[in-house]
Parts: sequence; C-alpha cells; structure tokens
Amino acid sequence: MKYYTDKKYLISLVVGFVALFASFFINSYAVSYANTHISNPVTDIVLSNIPVFNVDGIFVYGAVLFVLVIIIICLIKPRHSPFVLKSIALFTIIRSFFISLTHISPFPTQVAITPNFFTTSELFKSFFTGNDLFFSGHTGLPFLLALIFWEYPVIRYIFLGFSVLFGVVVLLGHLHYSIDVASAFFITFSIFCIAKTFFKSDWRRSQNEE
Repeated sequence: MKYYTDKKYLISLVVGFVALFASFFINSYAVSYANTHISNPVTDIVLSNIPVFNVDGIFVYGAVLFVLVIIIICLIKPRHSPFVLKSIALFTIIRSFFISLTHISPFPTQVAITPNFFTTSELFKSFFTGNDLFFSGHTGLPFLLALIFWEYPVIRYIFLGFSVLFGVVVLLGHLHYSIDVASAFFITFSIFCIAKTFFKSDWRRSQNEE
C-alpha cells in the first residue's frame, strides 16, 4: 500500500505511536496523583435518583471491543492512522490535566468491577481506578473517533453508538458523575478542533481521497 512506502507518512506514524505511549505515562502519573488526593463524594441529580446496575461486563469488555474496532478501522483506512494516534494522545494528555485538578471521590454506590485478565493488568489500572472521574474517557474517546471519521456514516454511527452506550453504562453503574459524561462531549469537540490545528498535515492527509 502506498502509505507504507511514504517516508513522511511513516515518520508521522512513528511519532503518533511515541506520542500515544508518552500520553499513557502522563496519564498514569495523573491517576496516581488523583488517587493520593481523593476527597469526598458529592450528590448527583441523576445518580441520586437511579439504582446502581451491574454493568461491569459491558464497561470492561465493551472497552476492549472498542479498541479492537479502532485498530481494524485504522488498518482498513491507514491514511487516518497518524491523526488518530496523535488525537488520542492529545485527548489522553488533556484528560490527565483535568483529573489532576479534580479529586472527588466516586459515588458511594459505585458498582464493583469484577477482577479478570483485563482489570488486573497494570495498563488497565493506570487508566481506570475509579478516582479519575472528570471527564469520562469512556464517553469522550468514542465521540472523538466519530468526529475523526465523520465522513463515513457507518463508522460515524458505530463510534457514536459506543459513546452513547458507554455514557449510559457509566451512569447506570454509578462509575461517573453525570457532569463527567455531559462535559465529555463538549471538551472532546474542543480537543478535536485543537488536534486539527496542531496536526494539520495529518488531518489534510486523512481528508484526501484514497
């Protein structure tokens, strides 16, 4: 495929992977900081009025499926890959900044996540501790991918479906406050706009016809 023989594309792809892994380290430090500065829970107009549901299976395995879908789509449409990687890295870094600012304790009736292969891994624990609340990554990241692939209706609706599903799931499981979910859409749209400015050449490449 032509992209894998394009030097500029390959360099941008490598930079994207480096940025993504760097964002993971930044996120782990932000989560660790939030864990050590945890405060008290607050009331929530949604969570205070609905019972908690056992949604840990969808929360965990839905996220795994979501990652696999991202990988498959990027393999099918490689011209988008550098922009996707860098945008996710930017999303992760900005979210790390937000969770470093706010340290509210999880809602008291939060569903317990069943230990399994994924939830006991260090990568999972560096992202999902229950204390990294604002804003919801489960809701925001699929919305970011929907914005990136907006020109493809099927892909767009797949990611929008993930975003809405995860938003509902984290509320039903009391895993996020309602403001975490609601704000994710607005903050994510801003991140998308920033990414188009920061990574202009990658965005332009992704908009060229195959």
